[in-house]
Amino acid sequence: MAKSILTITLNPSVDKSSSVQHIVPEKKLRCEQPIYQPGGGGINVSRALKRLGLASTALFTSGGKTGSLLEGLLKLEDIAVDPIRVNGETRENFIVVDRSTNQQYRFGFPGEHVESHELEGIMASIAELKYIPDFVVISGSMPAGVPPEFLRSLIHMYKTKGSKIIVDTSGDSLHVALEEGVFLIKPNAGELAALVGKEELGHSDLDMAAQQLISEGKATLIVVSLGAQGAILYSETERIQLPSPLVKVRSTVGAGDSMVAGMVSVLAREGDLEQVLQMGIACGSATTMAEGTGLFAKKDVDRLFSEIGKR
Repeated sequence: MAKSILTITLNPSVDKSSSVQHIVPEKKLRCEQPIYQPGGGGINVSRALKRLGLASTALFTSGGKTGSLLEGLLKLEDIAVDPIRVNGETRENFIVVDRSTNQQYRFGFPGEHVESHELEGIMASIAELKYIPDFVVISGSMPAGVPPEFLRSLIHMYKTKGSKIIVDTSGDSLHVALEEGVFLIKPNAGELAALVGKEELGHSDLDMAAQQLISEGKATLIVVSLGAQGAILYSETERIQLPSPLVKVRSTVGAGDSMVAGMVSVLAREGDLEQVLQMGIACGSATTMAEGTGLFAKKDVDRLFSEIGKR
């Protein structure tokens, strides 16, 4: 039986996507009918896990009409939800594709400020949850008003309960998460450099930086995303590198979240570390093949997983 999974999204969104024939300044642009989809790191992880045949619970903040729309969209996808009410309106993002060039323009809105008393309520609501998940995925940006120390408290609470923590965020929040110590992170090369106090890392320096963080107890597993070049997974004793398959990229929205979901799906089924990386790359790559803000199709994941395994 697969392990239980909780995803936490503190800055969720509703992603509105459309397309237009030409993007021209100062001109009224006639867009196609918009498509609304749930968004935000952990929420996308839950949606992707559902496509991989794994159940999870999506915990997220929710406010106003957009929050209600987000909850409804997730229920349509049969995702188990645990919304925490906040006063501010849940944010929206807007993605538009110029059909003449197939270029995608992504407009992300910040979301409303979270007040200190709301933070206390969020933490209290999470602490009162009866279930203890095997894996907790904390993913996405932090809304204004949420200090990095809040993330540390959240991680500490679930580590104390015995959950394995997977964090996919950036900046100060990622630094603080590693100070507390987590199970898995997925930085790119630039983020890994910042984590060890460097401006950049040469290819040969990636190994040293990752092993430094692991030896310091900041992470058990580190997966360094190299974009089109694939990814490298590090543990205390292993280094596994796999390439990305060649695919026609239509959109990068949700690719990183899908990669996390792919890795978690194998961890939850107690697969080996090479399969963890293989599935992560397959899911991330398959999502880049989807239009707009859509996630992967399972048939594409299965095909790409098999192709990566033959290399």
